[in-house]
Amino acid sequence: MDYRQLGRSGLRVSALALGTMTFGGRGGFAKTGATNTAGARRQLDLALDAGVNLIDTADVYSNGLSEEIVGQAIMGRRDRLLLATKARFSMGDGPNDAGLSRHHLIHACEASLRRLGTEYIDLYQVHEWDGQTPLEETLETLDTLVRSGKVRYVGCSNYAGWQLLKALGTSDRYGYQRFISQQIYYSLQARDAEYELIPAALDQNLGVLVWSPLAGGLLTGKYRRGQGTPEGTRRLAGWDEPPVRDEEQLYDTVDALVAIAAEHDVSPAQVALAWLLHKPAITSAIIGARTDEQLADNLGAAELHLSNEEQARLDKVSALPLLYPYWHQVQTAADRLSTADLTLLGPHVRH
Repeated sequence: MDYRQLGRSGLRVSALALGTMTFGGRGGFAKTGATNTAGARRQLDLALDAGVNLIDTADVYSNGLSEEIVGQAIMGRRDRLLLATKARFSMGDGPNDAGLSRHHLIHACEASLRRLGTEYIDLYQVHEWDGQTPLEETLETLDTLVRSGKVRYVGCSNYAGWQLLKALGTSDRYGYQRFISQQIYYSLQARDAEYELIPAALDQNLGVLVWSPLAGGLLTGKYRRGQGTPEGTRRLAGWDEPPVRDEEQLYDTVDALVAIAAEHDVSPAQVALAWLLHKPAITSAIIGARTDEQLADNLGAAELHLSNEEQARLDKVSALPLLYPYWHQVQTAADRLSTADLTLLGPHVRH
């Protein structure tokens, strides 16, 4: 297992992390899985044995049940791992039971600590943007949680580029704890993050944790052109995240994954994960699974190395269109592009 520095912090995290959205199966999250405590302990055993040291959860997963199961599964081995959780979404019916206000964040953090059975959270992440709470209030509260010892580091998730940079600038202005990472959706199925979030991570030295790196199972090889939705998948259960905007490109990408996987005698899922782990700025891919067999297979991606030609083949088949202002920058600013710029524009610049 490879261990990578998480942004500008001193923290080193495994290139693969264990996601726990499938733990619990309460409410709508039953569509993703229903792993109980015994199953969670088995998955944690598999992950730790493979060298995984980061466990990611959230208070909203199964309305707190995922955190409770994680807390039971890590009992007696808390010091062997790093624990990440998130807050922002609604955890009740009251007007202050959601968002990133000081009131909700402090309450949410203390509730997560109780459910997880721990005295501190290694990485506390705001799960989504809150455009109605002043950033100063949110960031000052996170700063307080760090200084109180309840939280070690803070990060964000699902921010747009301008929101991310505004948050970092606000932290720098007031001397608050800075986000060390962002958790984002990024995969061969949808590389939208390459427009702003990946360049921003490189420019600002942020760690990047990737959720749903297999696109909710779309990149596992189960979904093939003309074959319909497979039995036993979350899509068949009605889970529609992430959206599919270009079905033909998706199937072309899956075809390429299947072909490359056959050449290595591995699964398409391992190829998709290996591609991601070799992309700029990526710190860790968060993998979750309904079964122990799926998890064991995904963990194998840590040992898979693709050739430059294979990476390029997957890059080409899943390529993004250049939106404005990027096509204009390729035409007029190619003489003064930074490393961050080139993560998106490099393949389009004539050398």
